[in-house]
Amino acid sequence: MDKSFDVVALGELLIDFTESGTSEQGNPLWEANPGGAPCNVLAMLNKLGRKTAFIGKVGNDVYGRQLRDVVTEAGIDTAALLFDPEVHTTLAVVHTFENGDRDFSFYRNPGADMMLKREELPEDRLKACRIFHFGTLSMTHEGVREATKAAVRTAREAGALISFDPNLRPPLWSSEALAKECIEWGLSRADVVKIADNEIVFLTGETDYDKGAAILLQQYPNIRLLNVTLGADGAISFCSGHRAFVPAFRLGGTIETTGAGDTFCACVLHDVLSNGVESRSEQSLTDMLRFANAAAYLVTTKKGAIRSMPQPEQIHAILSRNP
Repeated sequence: MDKSFDVVALGELLIDFTESGTSEQGNPLWEANPGGAPCNVLAMLNKLGRKTAFIGKVGNDVYGRQLRDVVTEAGIDTAALLFDPEVHTTLAVVHTFENGDRDFSFYRNPGADMMLKREELPEDRLKACRIFHFGTLSMTHEGVREATKAAVRTAREAGALISFDPNLRPPLWSSEALAKECIEWGLSRADVVKIADNEIVFLTGETDYDKGAAILLQQYPNIRLLNVTLGADGAISFCSGHRAFVPAFRLGGTIETTGAGDTFCACVLHDVLSNGVESRSEQSLTDMLRFANAAAYLVTTKKGAIRSMPQPEQIHAILSRNP
C-alpha cells in the first residue's frame, strides 16, 4: 500500500494553560497554548518537511475548535480529528518553576481525548504511514486503550515502524501498577523508544541510566533504537550495539520545558525516516542527538509547544555556532 504519510500519531490534543504574569489586580494570568504530546511531535515533523496525520478527539467547544485550527495551521492532516458532542476538551494547567521544569494539573475526568473508540479508527491513515507514534495518555482508560492497541496492531501489520514515548503522568492513572503495565505493553511493541530518566527509574528502579537502559533492551529485544532523555543533562542513544551521549545545549533564555521531549522525539523520527534504524554508527547517533538536542533547546525559549517549534535553519544555526 502507498505510504502517503511519514508519521501518523494517536493520542491527546489539549490546551496547556501556562503562567503569563499577573493582572493589575494581582491575579495570575494564563495563556491558552495548544498542546498534547503526539501533536507536538507532528508539528515539529511538519517543520522538517514531513507529511503527518493525527488521530484523536476533542470536545465540540471553543477549545476543540481552537485546537483544530491550530493543528490545521501546522500542516497536520486532521481528517481523523473527531469532535465529541458531550465531553469537553481536556485542559492542563502548567505551573512553571524557576529552572523551567513543570507541574501539571489536569482537567480530564473525563476529557474528550479519552472518548476515542476502536470503531472510530481511520484504517486508511494507519495503513498509509511509515511510522506510527503513540504514548500512554491514550491508554489510561479502557475504551481509548483498546483503540490504541488496535491502532498499533493495524499499523504494524501494514509495515509501519512503531514509535513509543511513555510520557508518564502519574495523576492521570488509577494506579501505578496499571501505568507500568501499559508502558510495558508499549515497550514490547515498539521499534523506536524515547524514554525520560524518571521513567527509567519508574520501570527499573535504576538511577544509573545505562544500567536501566540495558535492562529494558534485554527485556524488549524488539526495540531497535532507544533514546534516554536526561533533561538539562542531555540524552543517550542506544542502537546496533552502539552508545552515544550528547549533552544538552545550555545557551540561556529557557522559559519552560513544555514540548522539549516531543521536539526531541520528532527530530529522532525525522532522522529515522532518512537513515533507518539498522547498522547505525556511534557518529550517526551523535549527529542525530545533536540535532534533536538543539531543537529541544530552542523550544524551551518560548511558551507552549505546537506554535513554538523551531525552523530547521534555527537548529542548524545553533549547531554551526556550537560545533
